[in-house]
Amino acid sequence: MSSNPHRSALLDTWTQTSSHVFNSVMAANRAAFAAFGVPSQDDGAALTARDRIEPDEDLAEWSVELSEDDRTELGVGDRVEFTKTITDEDVKSFAAASGDTNPLHLDDEYAEKTRFRGRIAHGTLVGGLISAALARLPGLVVYLSQDLEFHNPVRIGDRVTADCEIVEDLGNKQFRLTTQVKDEDETVIDGEAVVLIDEKPD
Repeated sequence: MSSNPHRSALLDTWTQTSSHVFNSVMAANRAAFAAFGVPSQDDGAALTARDRIEPDEDLAEWSVELSEDDRTELGVGDRVEFTKTITDEDVKSFAAASGDTNPLHLDDEYAEKTRFRGRIAHGTLVGGLISAALARLPGLVVYLSQDLEFHNPVRIGDRVTADCEIVEDLGNKQFRLTTQVKDEDETVIDGEAVVLIDEKPD
């Protein structure tokens, strides 16, 4: 079979151009997904939140509302909200990090037989959204105490909001806050926290 150098060169050019166009389209799609809060994808596998996290930054799929962004102006009535969806990845990562491998959180068949009729997220994982909310108060936030009451389960895929409000200025940069996690209008966790808020280091 005879070779055709001209055809080979055309094929190479077409292949390179097609590859460039494909990669450009994929890059544009990733940017569009990110703009709408959809995790970007690489080689067909979604990048995890852990892969995308940066210090003192928020992911596109999270939502934060803050009533005061000046540490020196914080006072009674100021609040912060942090919202995210509890994912299967969150539950499995928490189980690995904490060692809590209760099958209620990890095994669909087992969980179906319980009073919850399906898997639920770890209560402490959901309570961690309170920590996420408090971390977004202006300044360097240090937990001093946290009380929690668990009222309702959170299922994988639920989008929940931690709502924290300052109810008392204790002096010496310390504040007492009410802390709730809500799934729409339903309170799933209720509690109270005390935090110390220092200036952030330079």
